[in-house]
Order: sequence, then C-alpha cells, then structure tokens
Amino acid sequence: MRLEPFATLNEMRKQYGLRKTFMLKLDDAVTRLTAGLGINDLRGVLRGDPPGKPNPRVKPHTEGAIFHIWPSFYHVAVTRLYPTFRLGLISTALFLIEIITGLFLMIYYTPAPGTSYDNMLRILSNVPLGQFVRDIHRLAAEGMVVAVWLHMGRTYLTGSYKKPRQFTWATGVILLLVTIGLSYTGYLLPWDQLSFWAVTIGASMADAAPPPEVGKAVALLLKGAPDLGAGGLLRFYLLHVFALPLVAILFIFVHYYKVVRHGHSLPPGMEAVGEDNARKVPQDKRVPFLPDIFTNEILWFGLIVAAMVLPIALNLYHAPLEHAANPQSTPLHTVAPWYFLFIQGWLKLGDKTFWGVIFPTILVGLLMFWPYLDYNPSRRYGDRKIAIGAMFLVIGAMVLSSFMGTPGFAVVTAPQIEISFNFMPGEKPGPIRSIPFDQLLPGTWSTDNLDAIPDNAPELQRVMKDLRRDLLAVPPVQVLNGVEVRYTKLYAEVQIENFQGPPGQVTTRHIVLAIHWDEQPFDTVKQQPGYFIDTVVHRDSKYTAGE
Repeated sequence: MRLEPFATLNEMRKQYGLRKTFMLKLDDAVTRLTAGLGINDLRGVLRGDPPGKPNPRVKPHTEGAIFHIWPSFYHVAVTRLYPTFRLGLISTALFLIEIITGLFLMIYYTPAPGTSYDNMLRILSNVPLGQFVRDIHRLAAEGMVVAVWLHMGRTYLTGSYKKPRQFTWATGVILLLVTIGLSYTGYLLPWDQLSFWAVTIGASMADAAPPPEVGKAVALLLKGAPDLGAGGLLRFYLLHVFALPLVAILFIFVHYYKVVRHGHSLPPGMEAVGEDNARKVPQDKRVPFLPDIFTNEILWFGLIVAAMVLPIALNLYHAPLEHAANPQSTPLHTVAPWYFLFIQGWLKLGDKTFWGVIFPTILVGLLMFWPYLDYNPSRRYGDRKIAIGAMFLVIGAMVLSSFMGTPGFAVVTAPQIEISFNFMPGEKPGPIRSIPFDQLLPGTWSTDNLDAIPDNAPELQRVMKDLRRDLLAVPPVQVLNGVEVRYTKLYAEVQIENFQGPPGQVTTRHIVLAIHWDEQPFDTVKQQPGYFIDTVVHRDSKYTAGE
C-alpha cells in the first residue's frame, strides 16, 4: 500500500488510527531499508512463497546498496554442490570471520616486542572469551589459505579460467597471494619463539633477491633493521591490519564483480566447445536469489562457523603459543609456516636466490598468465587430459617439496643432541620437567651411576634409566655433513640445585642437562665436546609429560 502524503503524522493517525498508522510507517521504513521489499514481501521470502507480478524481489538488486552486487537469479546447475563446492563463499566467509575476530583482538594488542607477548597472555587468561576468539582467528586464517587454494584448483580443474574469465582468474591469483600474506604477517604478531623464528626464515629470503643491493634494501624495508625487532613487528602489524586487508577487500569486489558480469561458469559438459552460456539462463532454469540462494548462503555461513567452533569446543584445537621470542636462542628444528614448507624444501636443493626467489616468481607469473597461454577452447575433461595431468603433477611436486621442507629431511643432527631436546625440549615440559618437584633432588646424577639415585625419587630414577637407554642406542659411528665421526664414552648428567625461595623453603630449582662424549676426529673448536641445556622449574608448575 502506498502512503498518501500527509501534512502531519497526527492527520494520518486521525484517518487510519494509531495501530494502523504505526504498521504503515513501519512497512514504509522496511521498504526503504530493503530498497523495495515490504513486510509482507519479507514474509513471503521467509516462507518460500512464489513472488508476485511484477516481482518485488528484483528491486533490491537494481536499487539497493548491498544486493546489487548479486545477480537476481542463478542457473540451477550452479546452485548444487558441484561444480563450485561453495569454495568461493567459504573463502569470503572466513575472511569476514577474520575481520570480526581481528577487530576484537586489536583492542587488547600492542605491536611492540616488550608488550606483545604479555598482551597475548592477557588475551588468553584475563580477557573474556579471549582464547576462544584467538583460536577462531587462527583456525579461520589457516582454513582460508586452504579454501583459496582449493578454490583455484577447482577453477582450474573445470576450466573456468578460460575466455572470457581470464582477468577474473588473474584477480584470484592476487587474492591467493594476499591471503598467504595475511596469514604470514599475522604469524609474527604473538611474538613467541614459534612465530619469531618461522618469520625470520621467510624474511631472510628477501636478502637473496637479485641483485644483492636490491635484496638488502627489500630485507631492510621489511624488517625495519638488520635483524627482526620492533621495526619489523610494527611493519608486519600494519601490513596485517591495514594494507593487506585493504587490498583484499578491493580485489574481492573486483573479483566478484567479474564473476557476476560473466556469470557463474556452468559445468563443463553443459556447454558446446568454445561457447559460454552462463548469462543466457532459460526461464525454467532460473533460481531466484531471494529467498533460495540467500537462505542457502546463510546456511553455509552457519555451517562454517560451526566447523570453526566445534573443534575448539571439543578441545581438539587451540592456537599455539610458545615461550616469548628470544633472538639469542634458536630452536633445534626451525621451520616456516606449513604453507611455506614447499619453498623451504626447494631451498634444500641448492642456491637460495634461485630456489627461494627466482623460481617462485616464475611460477606465480606462469600461474597468473596461464589463461592467456592456454589456447584450448574446450572446458571438457576429456579434451584437457594434458592440462589436468599437469595439475596433478604439480600437486604431487608440491606435496613432495613440502615433505622435503620438514625438519627431518636432508638435515642431520647428532642423535645425542636430539635426545637432549626430547628429554628437556625448549617449548614443552618433556620428561625431566615432568618429574615431581619433591623428587628433583639436588645433586649431580649420571647415567653411568644410576645406583646413586635415592629410592625416594622413583620418577627421577625412571627418567634417568630412559635417558641411558636412548644414549646406548646411539650408533658409535655417524656421518655428519659428509664427515665420519666416532663417538665414545657417551653419557648424560642431570645437575639439580636449589635456585630461589624464602629461608628454609625452596620454591624453584635450576636443572642442567649435560650430554658428554669423546669425539674422533677431535673437534678442536669445542675443546670439550658436549651439549648443555638448562631450565628452571617452580614448585607449583605441576608439569605433566602429555602437556
């Protein structure tokens, strides 16, 4: 019903009554807000009623500020799970989750080395739902990387990058790079050992960019100093919360505009070779956006949120946080984030400049311009055997390269050093820290004299026996970095001393794990071959080996 103009609201009330006047004004407000849909129209949308004639549900797409970016109808073939698998929607939904949770975390975070780690501890312990929001933010970030990769893989597999969608594909490649950049820059912000050294590895590749002068300048610009510190953390923070999200939002709109402009590509078998009928949707094949597509996308968004919440609620996933970043202490096995493992694998093949900079740049350029290089007009699977085979070959190479990037591949560490980190790791409790505080008896305990350990420390006895067993299993002859080394007299000592506490009461003990051996040929640099790790344990720590 169209409202007639009234001089005053009071005159309207006199003609229609108070209740009807209120409903008419409410309907008018809803119609303005939805750009054409009144209350009864919205009821019809929610009930799934067929639209009237003329169809009022088209107006929001032509006059609205939001719905105009969506088409008013879709082809029925692209509303099913295949061929899109909803991967574009999933990627966008995860990006929205990142923005919402990121804004919450920004309130309690300061990008400075002296406070960032303390802020993380505060978020996890003192901020209501802080750990939950951080877990969602981290899980959505990694899920977004996976979803965007799968989305591009699906687009390639179905040939949806072909004419006229070449530029749409190029914007998708840019969004993939931005997604990886967002995850990588956010990786550093907790400022713990895991993030600091993982980002240090990646940032060091900038030094390898040719020519050397350019590489050094890029590295200095990225890190803000010769070493990663306050300047680098601030730069990564600004990239993460401002520059990269701005680029992402811009290209998401460009990407989606091009998708709507050309239409969602149909399954390959539904079109003749060289034809594109995505925008020529017959009347009997149309599915209206309101309510069908809109409610379906809301359902998918709910499922995505549930998929994020469920593993956290079941205590199956929590965002990791290790000790505070320490530039002076390098962990034994330092690796880049999992989505960069394939590059770390390439670096083990040889020259860092070629495998870390030049080769990835060539691959990104090839990926972006592939639609302009592929002259095959057919999107059908049977006509693209070479292209599809090449896709799975590349996937296999990426998986193999990622395996090569893991710490244990082509990196030989002396077994005794591995053993020391297994028994007293830097970022986990480990067997030695898990010994009850009252059984951490002051003294020096050796694997060569287990009988000296008192009977009132059974856990200390057990751990020392396990340590002796592992040391006896170390082969006496090893090849390290191409040199044959012989080890003899391999044994371990655990030195425990009272460290802190009021008079008559010890609250903290200092523990040193020392691995000793004789080495042939003798290493003149060390003079006394051995490996030492120390830690401090508080009475109230209550470590358990499973933590």
